[in-house]
Amino acid sequence: MFFKTSIKQKGGVDYTHYRLCESYREGRFIRNRTLLSIGNLESELPVEKVKLLCKRINQVYHEGKVFMISTLRDDRVEALCKKYVEQLHEAGKEEKQKKKAAGIEEVYVDKTTNSHVREVGAEWLCLQACGQLLLPEYFEATGWDKGVARLAMAQIISRAVYPASELKTVRWLKENSALCELAGVDPSGITKDRLYAMAHRLYRDKDGLERHFCNRTNDLFSLDDRIIIYDLTNTYFEGRMEASRLAKFGRSKEKRNDAKQVVLAVVVNPEGFLKESRIFQGNMSDPQSLGDILGKLKAHRCGNAKKQVVVIDAGIATTENLGMLKEASFDYVCVSRGKLKDYRLTGLPPVEIGDKSGRAIEVSRVEVMGEADSFYKVKSYFKGLKEAAMENRFTAAFECGLEQISAALSKKGGTKKLEKVWERIGRLKQKYTSVNRLYDIKVQPDPKGVYATSVTWARTGAESGEKHGEYFLRASLPACDEETTWLVYNTIREVEATFRCLKSDLSLRPVFHKTDEATMAHLHLGLLAYQLASTLRFQLKQQGITHEWKEIVRIMNTQKMVTTNLVNTDDERISIRKCSTPEPKVQAIYKALGYEQKPFIRRKSVVPQNIPEKNELKITQDINSS
Repeated sequence: MFFKTSIKQKGGVDYTHYRLCESYREGRFIRNRTLLSIGNLESELPVEKVKLLCKRINQVYHEGKVFMISTLRDDRVEALCKKYVEQLHEAGKEEKQKKKAAGIEEVYVDKTTNSHVREVGAEWLCLQACGQLLLPEYFEATGWDKGVARLAMAQIISRAVYPASELKTVRWLKENSALCELAGVDPSGITKDRLYAMAHRLYRDKDGLERHFCNRTNDLFSLDDRIIIYDLTNTYFEGRMEASRLAKFGRSKEKRNDAKQVVLAVVVNPEGFLKESRIFQGNMSDPQSLGDILGKLKAHRCGNAKKQVVVIDAGIATTENLGMLKEASFDYVCVSRGKLKDYRLTGLPPVEIGDKSGRAIEVSRVEVMGEADSFYKVKSYFKGLKEAAMENRFTAAFECGLEQISAALSKKGGTKKLEKVWERIGRLKQKYTSVNRLYDIKVQPDPKGVYATSVTWARTGAESGEKHGEYFLRASLPACDEETTWLVYNTIREVEATFRCLKSDLSLRPVFHKTDEATMAHLHLGLLAYQLASTLRFQLKQQGITHEWKEIVRIMNTQKMVTTNLVNTDDERISIRKCSTPEPKVQAIYKALGYEQKPFIRRKSVVPQNIPEKNELKITQDINSS
């Protein structure tokens, strides 16, 4: 610090005005600023003592040297030094208060640390989706305690963002995610047992939750469920499940015939929203399931006078089930079971339609004698190429198996008994059911009829290239054109996407639970998580963002929440809790949904740097008392 002087007038008399200043650097320049405006200092102190006063102010203010050698001490200088140092401290306090009011703190950069880093993006996205679906209002209306409802939403969001076991979910909530902070749940009270109990309670309210989600999505997006899709899938168990009523051996769609399974039936609309679900035993066949869920299908009738259209695949479309749908006043569109033989073309040219990939598909209306339904012949060139390639691969493998059986007749130790040879042929036919009908196989026995002497085969026929990629649609829709019928049936791709999301993105397979009750609660929790995922993905698709759910979660997880710890010049510890700025892809998702990008701007706390711990405080009190 230093003094700067200027000549001023007071009462017509010139005097020297003193200002206490300091220099500071601004970029490449050195500038000065005034700390105190002192005035006519020479009226209180001789000019020759001004230099000593400046030196003493610097010593006391910056170096803390309050005392001075008595031989050099000047009482007037010391008195003025004390006065101006006090004014400097007071001005500094006022300046700090102004800065703090403006959110400015002077901190030590080298003492800055970051802690409590948590993922927040996907959790905040799902929490806003819960609000959009009025899930908090549903829990309140149905008598759920607020704390329990918050935990329920946290568990549904956890399954959507981090589908794992209850034990891993507890660790994730406490160590990786900011979900508890967002949902207002105390993480210290979360245990795997509480999560198990919550999943069971949510399953007991299954019908009410499905009805709420169904009505809310219809109102939110102006849907009428004119078309509904019904299909089944299955998921297998990791374990023997000997005492289970649900777990049964059945036809596994995942080729896990070695494991017991459970069947999940769902009803969705063309937009991908789940309407109803039902859990069946693992040996439930596709056609048998329709009768049990038909009552739930009736609950989703449209408000208008038109019939609802049920889309089903060929596995469910038996004559009996189609009759049940007609009796219940439903229209239907399905793939005909088996290829039609007795049909004739109407003479009209086929209608060419482009699929989602832009590949051409030909649809022709055909007439079938004795049938009131409409039938359509669908021809796909690319599907035909795929079927031909599969047939060639299977026939090559089938013939290779026959050659091995034939070669074994002339090898030492090979299978030669007639009965065993036919058994090997039977197993081979069972393995390649789609092509064994194309072959005529003969086994030549020896004179005694005990051993086989030769195995010969001949290909009796092959699928015509014109038949590959060909299938028939069956519909009860009156006066419906070819393109509309095919587009209605093609909505079944949405239920396939639903199963893919449930099994892959939400980890619905395999099932590790050991009881039926836990299994049903596990599957239902996955379906609730899917309600959030489908709500978000539907809105994003409308804005041109077509990511899978797992990819959306990966993108959103780039947004974090972090606590920055600083120490200011007053030796106070400042903790600031903030969300990171969303990356461009994250911002695009928030913008497409119309959601808030951050749950809060910041949370700040200021406390003294050295706060004694409880134990330290107790020891101090004990020492003082003794």
